[in-house]
Amino acid sequence: MPKTLRIAMAQINCTVGDLAGNTKKICDYIKKAEESGVDLISFPEAAITGYPPEDLLYNAQFIKDNLECLKRITEIKSNSTIVVGFVDRQQDKLYNAAAIIHNQTLAGVYRKTYLPNYGVFDEKRYFQEDPQTPVFIINGITIGVNICEDIWEESGPAKIQALVGGAEVIVNITCSPYHREKWKEREEMLKKMAGDKKIIVAYNNMVGGQDELVFDGHGMIFDQAGRLITQGRQFEEDLIITDLDIDAVAQVRLEDTAWEKRRAEMEASYGKPVEKIEISSQLVPDKKPPLEKRNTTVFHSVKEVYQALILGTRDYVRKNGFQRVVIGLSGGVDSSLTAVIAVDALGKENVSGIFMPSQYSSKESEEDAGALARNLGIEFKVIPIQEIFVVYRQVLSGQFEGYPPDITEENIQARIRGNILMALSNKFGCLVLTTGNKSEVSVGYATLYGDMAGGFAVIKDVPKTLLYELCRFRNSLGDVIPQRVMEKEPTAELREDQKDRDTLPPYSILDPVLQAYVEEDKGLEEIRSMGYEEGLVRRVISMVDKNEYKRRQSPPGIKITPKAFGKDRRLPITNRYGWENIWEKETRLSVLNAGD
Repeated sequence: MPKTLRIAMAQINCTVGDLAGNTKKICDYIKKAEESGVDLISFPEAAITGYPPEDLLYNAQFIKDNLECLKRITEIKSNSTIVVGFVDRQQDKLYNAAAIIHNQTLAGVYRKTYLPNYGVFDEKRYFQEDPQTPVFIINGITIGVNICEDIWEESGPAKIQALVGGAEVIVNITCSPYHREKWKEREEMLKKMAGDKKIIVAYNNMVGGQDELVFDGHGMIFDQAGRLITQGRQFEEDLIITDLDIDAVAQVRLEDTAWEKRRAEMEASYGKPVEKIEISSQLVPDKKPPLEKRNTTVFHSVKEVYQALILGTRDYVRKNGFQRVVIGLSGGVDSSLTAVIAVDALGKENVSGIFMPSQYSSKESEEDAGALARNLGIEFKVIPIQEIFVVYRQVLSGQFEGYPPDITEENIQARIRGNILMALSNKFGCLVLTTGNKSEVSVGYATLYGDMAGGFAVIKDVPKTLLYELCRFRNSLGDVIPQRVMEKEPTAELREDQKDRDTLPPYSILDPVLQAYVEEDKGLEEIRSMGYEEGLVRRVISMVDKNEYKRRQSPPGIKITPKAFGKDRRLPITNRYGWENIWEKETRLSVLNAGD
């Protein structure tokens, strides 16, 4: 009888802390998969708790409730073997774990070996590592289960399970956060893992937004030759079902003359047997309903970023109990794109745009903000701030006497606008979406308690140059952003004839320097060697370093680059390491050296 395994990967959107809701979704997908006669169904890492649960893990009741939910899942009558992520507790130690459930019994548990502790991850704060790498015999087929980071380690659990444990299939459940084109990194790694180890790899990733993070789904299955068999949708829930040819794994290993040698070497170096947990030894006859052919394509780079922004916005707003959002529309490109994303995420009936002109606002800005609102079909209101600004200046005139107008008066206008938006938020129960982009946030070109005031920063991690690409992409689906918005020179309109270039380098220069410094951790000399003038690089680095205090007070925003501000990049606010102090530091070092 041919050895085949019908596998399902439930790529689901879980919410941190919604144990009952996550459990119900898991149960529903088990029933749905049963209709297709699957032998095994997997769910993402931490599917019961949601990911990352962070300091909820310190709550003993939370752990207990998560285990109770696992018990409920175990009690479901199912012909399938179920692999589901949960938090395991053993002798007061916590583990990021996968439960293997069969015939209403917890047949085994795999506990994560490698705990990521970089970037947005801090799993060593909560979990213990477990070096055990068991394999499970399901329907007479040997399967290795592991979790997320485990499969990224070249000599990690997957290699041990394949070469020492004899696994024919690796099931990896994961919560891998999105950044632009990260799927290419995953695909390359999985392709290499499957081809090198002569094993089928089924990689199941969570989907959905969680605070700053977006999980993009896009689960993938590669065969023993490293060929992509099937893949899940990006940024959507999906049930990925396919039949795996297990005989082909044995055949390719027989044909590979080096395979047995590699296996023996690995077995000798590992030095101990791999535990084999038999769940069901009987090979199930192939009497299953036919499967529909899947046809899933991968989005191009700009479209995938746009979809990530939609999903992150929708889930942040909805999962936090809001229905409506309000946005300050300036007639500029940043607020325009934010409004379009909000409409695509939440529906036009749930988005309000507010234009708040001052004496410095141009007629074109009001026209463009109104045109955008009409194109989107959203509520649009004009609330002038000039009279309020006059009152502010009158109240402060005694304190400011003898001092010429400067950035103070500019920031007052931004804070009036922030105050108005927060008042509307309080009165009508809607969430304020801020409109600052990564280029501005990086260098502090934003006003605390002004345009930074709000509940969620949709484009916080989107560089200005990418923002224009996103606008052009969205307009390719139907013109909504007025062409003039994308053509006119960026300006905050907080003083007469103001332009962004008065304060900042051109964005075409600024963004590559920021990418090098913020995302790639390059220093002054490395960036200067890329062809940028030293004075400009020093100036940009100084602006970035000096404005950490602003970023620490900003609302969360969607991560779409490899290194976003927040969990990814955590620098001290009080920090003397900056290029403006380089002479002073060099002097100190020379003094110390002289003392030696």
